[in-house]
Amino acid sequence: MTFNPYEEKGIAIEKQIRNWEDVVRSPYNKYDVDCYSRTRQILMNGIEVEAWNFKHAFGRFCPDSDACKLIAHTRRIEDAQQTTINWLAPKDQSVLETTLGYEQVAVDLTAWLAQNEPDPYVKETFDFGLLEDFDHLYRYSQWAYMEEGIDPDYIVQGQTDIMLSRPTQNHHNDNAMRLRKPYDKDKASAQTKINILTLVAGEQQTHNYYAEHGFAYGNNVLRKTYAEIKDVEEEHVSMYESLIDPNESIYEKLLLHEYCEVCNYYNCYEDEINDELKKIWEMFLQFEIAHLQCAKKLFEKHEKRDAQEVTGEKIILPCRFKSQKEYVAKVLIEEIDKRMDGSEKMGYTTIDKLPDNWASYDVQKKQGEKGSPTESTITIISRHIGRDIIKASDGLKGKEVELLSRGLEKKAQAPDTVSAQKLEKIIANYEAMEK
Repeated sequence: MTFNPYEEKGIAIEKQIRNWEDVVRSPYNKYDVDCYSRTRQILMNGIEVEAWNFKHAFGRFCPDSDACKLIAHTRRIEDAQQTTINWLAPKDQSVLETTLGYEQVAVDLTAWLAQNEPDPYVKETFDFGLLEDFDHLYRYSQWAYMEEGIDPDYIVQGQTDIMLSRPTQNHHNDNAMRLRKPYDKDKASAQTKINILTLVAGEQQTHNYYAEHGFAYGNNVLRKTYAEIKDVEEEHVSMYESLIDPNESIYEKLLLHEYCEVCNYYNCYEDEINDELKKIWEMFLQFEIAHLQCAKKLFEKHEKRDAQEVTGEKIILPCRFKSQKEYVAKVLIEEIDKRMDGSEKMGYTTIDKLPDNWASYDVQKKQGEKGSPTESTITIISRHIGRDIIKASDGLKGKEVELLSRGLEKKAQAPDTVSAQKLEKIIANYEAMEK
C-alpha cells in the first residue's frame, strides 16, 4: 500500500459538523445486505465508541487546556460518526440477528488479525480468544433458530462455519489470569499495535451490546445465556487490552487511536461493495485524516519525536473481512485443549497439564454450581427439535465434522454442571412458555 495519510489533507475539522439529515442516514436492507457489509458496520461502530471513550479519558487526565479544547471538538465529531454508523442497522433486525453479526465479526476479524500478526505471543493470544468466540456463535445460532426460526446461515451467508468449540462454561477464568504480557512500545510493530486496538474496540462493543440488549427476550435461559457470554467478553477485553504497553504516553495513545481509525476506514472503503456505505467510509476516512493530523501535532509538540516513528508511513489493513473457515478449523482441531497456565510467564498450556489448584477451577465451580446457561441451551434445543444446528461446510468436511460435532465437548473435558433434575425443570419451564 502506498497510501500515506500524513500526506493527505482530509476534511478540515471546522467543516465536519453535519446536519441531522446527514447524521442519520437510511438503514441498510437486512434482506439483501452482504454479511461483510454488516460486519464492517458493526466493527466501525465499535471503533467509534472506543474513540469517544478514550477521548473522554484523555480530557480527564490531560493538563494542557489547549489540547483538551481540540480533543473536545474531535470527540463530538466522533460521537456523531458513531451515530451515523449505529443508525445504519434496520429496526427489523432482531437482537439475535444482530448478535450473530457481532459473533461473525469476532470470529472472522480475530482470525484475520491472527494470520497478519507478526508477534508470536500476540498471535497465540488471538488464537486463544478465537476458539471462544467461535463457540459463542454456535450457542447464539441455536437460539436464533429456536426463538425466531432464523436459519443462522441467513446471517453469516455461508462465510463462517457454525460449530461447537471450546465450551463456554470453560471460558470463565480468574480474571487476573487473563492479563497478558504487554508489548514493548519501542520494539513492537505498528501492525501489532493497530491489530490490538482494533480487536479491543470490537470486543468491548460486543460486551456492551450484550449488556444493553441481553434482557430483551422473555426466555430466562436465553437471558442467562447473554449474561454468561457477556462475562466472557469482559474477560476478552481484559485480555486484549493488557497486551498494550502501559508506558505509552497519553499523546502516543491518542496518535495510535487516530491512526487505527484511519487504517480501519481505509480498509472498509477499499473492500465495501455497498455504494451508500462506501460513501460513508470515504467521508469518515477524510474526517479521520484531519484528526490524525491534529494528534500528530500534539504528539510531536509534547514528545519531541516524529509521529511516523510510532506508526510508520504505510497504511495497515486490520479489518479485511473474508471467509476464514480453513484457518478456524485448523486452530479448532489443534488447540481446543489450550488453557492459560496461570504462571508469572503468562503463557499457555493444555488442560491435562493443569494443577488441581489452578485458580480458574474455583471460579468455574462457583459460577457453575447451579449450571451453565449455555450448556442448558444445547440440551433444551436438542430435546425440542431433536438435533443441533450444525452449519460446517467448506472448512470442515466429512469425518472431521462428525468427530468435532460429537466429540469436542468430551475432548475439552467440559464438566457436567447441570444436574438431571435441574435440567428437567428448565426444559419443563421452557416448554410451558412455548405453550
